[in-house]
Amino acid sequence: MDMRAVSVNSLALLLLCSLACVLHLFGGLERRLERRERELGPSSAKTFRALLAVPAVARSNNLSAGITTTTTTNGSTSVQRDPLPLEDGVFWSRSLEARLPAGFSEDRARLWSQRARAQRVVSLEPGCGRTSNQLATFSDGSKACVRYGINAEQVQGETLAYYLAKLLGISNVPPLVLAQPSSAEQQWAHVRQRVDGLQWSGRAVVSMTEWIANLSGVVTPSPLRPDSSGLRPTMDLGNRTEAELLELVQWSDLVVFDYLTANFDRLVSNLFSLQWDSRVMERNTSNLLKTPQGVLVFIDNEAGLVHGYRVLDMWERYHSSVLRSVCIFRRRTAQRVAALHRYRDARARLFDLYRDSEPLAAEQGFLSDEHARILQDRIDTVYRHILHCKGKYSQL
Repeated sequence: MDMRAVSVNSLALLLLCSLACVLHLFGGLERRLERRERELGPSSAKTFRALLAVPAVARSNNLSAGITTTTTTNGSTSVQRDPLPLEDGVFWSRSLEARLPAGFSEDRARLWSQRARAQRVVSLEPGCGRTSNQLATFSDGSKACVRYGINAEQVQGETLAYYLAKLLGISNVPPLVLAQPSSAEQQWAHVRQRVDGLQWSGRAVVSMTEWIANLSGVVTPSPLRPDSSGLRPTMDLGNRTEAELLELVQWSDLVVFDYLTANFDRLVSNLFSLQWDSRVMERNTSNLLKTPQGVLVFIDNEAGLVHGYRVLDMWERYHSSVLRSVCIFRRRTAQRVAALHRYRDARARLFDLYRDSEPLAAEQGFLSDEHARILQDRIDTVYRHILHCKGKYSQL
């Protein structure tokens, strides 16, 4: 009996010793882990679940505008991703648009128009396209392109295209006013002999647009060439520089603007010329220039609206092709198009803006009923196209 008791006591003592050893071992491991965490700092103690919680924006995306690597003062390296150039699938991002170079603002246009109507014209000389057009110099040294159309519809189209751009919030069209050089106004008295020599018709209405210095030509970007898949959200924008992206933003407005006005004398004419000139897209685009700051300037819009609508059947397949090639838009432009579609009042809004802004509006005239209907139909087409693009790409 005594021997059995001794054996049981020995076994219990052995178990207690083993348990103490195990507890000591785990305690040592825990203390070493705690010391290691203190040495590395709290950020190293992230769990696997925490690592999975990294925001999705840090994942690779073919629409990214690029990655910037910076080195901090302690020598560590951090990676920052620039803002994505697109939002909601088909719209240029607000952050990208905020970096657009300033175009022709409302304030600038108003001040220039006031000066252009008040300053005396001191000289007229060639320099604005056709020989019937003239480069005017005002008494304050500023200049304007004076355009005398082959027929009245060209000046009318140029003028109404300018006011349509204002209605759409597109600020790439230079300020414009109308004038009557043959009138008895003193503004033209100094160049009366020159005006008579140009053989402009009596009481002709001409357009005067602000002359911009130091402009350069613009080549059609690769996404808008026939051998490309178009300006779409699926294209790789990550390899584009900021300057290229900002230019593409303006091109998207140009495509909408030229479709609405049916202006065939810019990108559409280049497409037409491809049938006998395979390298036309590698040269400067007609009636499109750029300032040193990167603003695209939409000039010579006289082929739009009136004249463009009259010859629409000849050019419509090219207009439609260009519009279909673009599925990225400026949000503000899309909103303006949507409003004109919803209320179906494009004619009334354009007429009110034109009449209230231009003293010679009654003299120059406005769109016919047929042309006003075409304008509304084209607005509706652009609206439906934007909806189509949103439906196709909004989930990207």
